Amino acid sequence: MKPIIRTEATRDFHQAKWNEPIIFELHQEGEKGVEVPLANEEVVSTIGDGVSTIPASMSRINRPNLPEIGQARVLRHYLRLSQETLGSDFNVEIGQGTCTMKYIPKINELLIRNPKMMDLHPLQEESTVQGMLEIIHNLDLCMREISGMGAFSFQPGGGTQALFAMASIVRKYHETHGEGNQRDEIITTIFSHPSQAATAVVKGYKVITLHPDENGFPDIEKLKEVVSERTAGFVVANPEDTGIFNSKIKEFTKIVHEAGGICYYDQANANGLLGITRAKEAGFDMCFFNLHKTFAAPHMCGGPATGALGVTEALKEYLPGPIVEYDGEKYSLNDNLQHSIGKVRAFHGVAQTILRSYAWIRALGPDGLREVAQTAVLNNNYLYHKVQKIRGASAPYVQGQRLEQVRYSWEQMTSETGITTEDVQRRMTDFGLHYWTSHHPYIVPQPFTLEPTESYSKTDLDEYINALQQISDEAYNNPEIVKNAPYNSTIHQLVEEDYLDNPEKWCITWRMYQKKVLKPELIK
Repeated sequence: MKPIIRTEATRDFHQAKWNEPIIFELHQEGEKGVEVPLANEEVVSTIGDGVSTIPASMSRINRPNLPEIGQARVLRHYLRLSQETLGSDFNVEIGQGTCTMKYIPKINELLIRNPKMMDLHPLQEESTVQGMLEIIHNLDLCMREISGMGAFSFQPGGGTQALFAMASIVRKYHETHGEGNQRDEIITTIFSHPSQAATAVVKGYKVITLHPDENGFPDIEKLKEVVSERTAGFVVANPEDTGIFNSKIKEFTKIVHEAGGICYYDQANANGLLGITRAKEAGFDMCFFNLHKTFAAPHMCGGPATGALGVTEALKEYLPGPIVEYDGEKYSLNDNLQHSIGKVRAFHGVAQTILRSYAWIRALGPDGLREVAQTAVLNNNYLYHKVQKIRGASAPYVQGQRLEQVRYSWEQMTSETGITTEDVQRRMTDFGLHYWTSHHPYIVPQPFTLEPTESYSKTDLDEYINALQQISDEAYNNPEIVKNAPYNSTIHQLVEEDYLDNPEKWCITWRMYQKKVLKPELIK
């Protein structure tokens, strides 16, 4: 192993590393984490004279195959795993790229742990949850002001579900207007999130993808060529994942509207737009925000999160229900929307995420939200100018100001040293820093995507820049250091990377792991 060379500008990081087994491998028959006492005869008789209240179809024949482990060993297991995990409360997370990690005020975590929140149940009578319904309704009003939309649903569990719901609304709208079969195409762009195309395909649409012009903007002339009477909708992020803001977006929505299509906006990340520009003025009929990207709520390992889905007043009746309404005296759930697409997720959304985001918005106010955007853009452009001074790094397409993130490239460094963006990704873990490349396929060669939100200080940004600078120096002067990384992280290089791309080798359950890796002869 090569020695690790450090400079005074980079952190001396060494992550806790445990050779921790899978929890099923810790199984010891007879160990108990908690022992639930059997119900006595008095309790059984009050339930129903000894007759089980669980339907026969829901009663287990065999006990679940769960590991038997004592409390102390369970605690040690999960604490060890937590020490092997980087996160936004542990390190500078600007390398999460489009995932948008920002600081979550800890006082908001206390709010959701209040017993009044912890004990809520989605099937309670409306009269018993007026406070929570008021918060949902007030957040709806905030989102209307931020976006210009006419109504919001917080039912989608994240951005992809919100995109699926919007594609469903497009489908339902054209069906109710007698054009469901005719309008079978949705237009998007290559630098928008892949979920935009994926959700449209799930709804049965043919997807037409616009590629950028020489400056990185969606090609408006190509849009004019492909839009037609078959166009059902147009979905785009702006700025796209390059951080380039399309100032002519209203011309795009006008072209689609004139053809009879619906325009919907991916605003999962609106950190550079709050209080500055809105979906309504850009000509969009729908938009969504990821509360866990822009409004200071956690990702929760991919969920449960919230994709706040907003529509114009004309499309309100198509929203997934129920939505919260207020008649001046009480709050209620309206599940009788005339053209509703139906539920896209159980119940009414994640109450804890809604409360966190509502508290964050109320704490900041309108001026604070605008300052969030201004600081995010300032941070990003500081990083943008510093990274481009690092040898081998560049930012393709139009030069000048970028909004809230940038998709950079190591193409020059790769051609000159052989060090790839994946090599840099592994080496960055030795500094305790996360680093993301981009969605596949790699349109920008050897990409890496950075996004500093308003949460990060100049010191935080400089720490990240210094780590990139050191890796560039290593690549040009001693590339084996980078090639053999990581050294101080819990991760390691895979001998066979095709495991990641071959579903036949995936083990997503303990039973499958036993069958494929351990003792297949014992698994029937």
